[in-house]
Amino acid sequence: MSRNSRLIYSPDYTNYYFHDEHPFNQRRLLLTHDLMSMYGLLDESDIVPPRFATDEELELGHDSRYIQFVRDQGHSDTELPLAASYGLGTEDVPCFANMHESASLIAGGTLNAVDLVMNGQAEHAFNPAGGLHHAFRGRASGFCIYNDCSVAIAYIRKTWNARVLYIDTDAHHGDGVQWAFYDDPNVLTVSMHETGKYLFPGTGNLTERGDGSGYGYSVNVPLDAFTEDDSYLAIYQELVTKLAHGFKPDVILTQNGCDAHAFDPLTHLSCSMKIYQAIPRLAHQLAHELCGGKWIAVGGGGYDIWRVVPRAWTLLWSEMTDQPLSDGPLPAAWAERWQPHSELVLPKRLFDEPFPAIPRRAEITQKNLVTLERAMMYAPISSES
Repeated sequence: MSRNSRLIYSPDYTNYYFHDEHPFNQRRLLLTHDLMSMYGLLDESDIVPPRFATDEELELGHDSRYIQFVRDQGHSDTELPLAASYGLGTEDVPCFANMHESASLIAGGTLNAVDLVMNGQAEHAFNPAGGLHHAFRGRASGFCIYNDCSVAIAYIRKTWNARVLYIDTDAHHGDGVQWAFYDDPNVLTVSMHETGKYLFPGTGNLTERGDGSGYGYSVNVPLDAFTEDDSYLAIYQELVTKLAHGFKPDVILTQNGCDAHAFDPLTHLSCSMKIYQAIPRLAHQLAHELCGGKWIAVGGGGYDIWRVVPRAWTLLWSEMTDQPLSDGPLPAAWAERWQPHSELVLPKRLFDEPFPAIPRRAEITQKNLVTLERAMMYAPISSES
């Protein structure tokens, strides 16, 4: 068991809260923390509280006028006239009190994780509140106000001049991060997501490969709807292994959205909890092979907060800390605590019972293999891995 990993966590993360009916609900972090604890995976010494990101740090990924507007809007009782031009006051990103403070705490938590890993105080660090990968330099988008991933990568580049491999396995394309480093050959952004034909944000096409000296350093694999575990993991294993060995990063940052699960209400992929054990396992292995163990993980999407997110991110933490979990009943005390709050029946086991097979399985699998081949055409891949 490794205790050289840190969890960046505070119940204050739940202050990032739009309204009761909004699908993005950070209450999922409370459920996740409880499940980790009841499995015996957490020591008090593992937990590091987040800090607020400074304006100077946020400006690594965002325009100063945007930051000031977010602050002003969060301190206003009414929606300000220019809110919509900054992506605020929309159905996806409604305005709420103290928006700047709650969003900068999440960004600061990811920067905490970066400092711990890059300064050698920990090999690995996980900020489950992070992963807000849709926000742009001057605009909120897709439930995301500040893009902690972009800020963290820019911070790594500025402070350590390190090469960053960014791996995004959220079901939605990691658009904000991709565009932030689209011309930078020192940042390889990899996004495996459901095709944008039917899903927000509609980007992440094969042809989005980077620009200028960064051409080939943006890699997208838009998966067909109803991709299942076996196809997903075959693509992930080959893609990430070859890219990591070809790029040779100094540090790996993974965005671990868990909305590719069949239970997720916003997406159409059909994966099970199996992939959420395998995804961090490969990232962990590659970090030790290539980066001296330097691995920073953040959360991301995940809109079944009861049945999916706690199990997925508990599996990530178990991998990060070398405390492997096998299938079996979930801790009874966890279900007893949270079932009264959920309209959904909480899962009884860590892994899922097999789901019914998708009728087009063979067709979808073949289509995904063709997509993978095209995705890697101009990427810095290694043929030796």
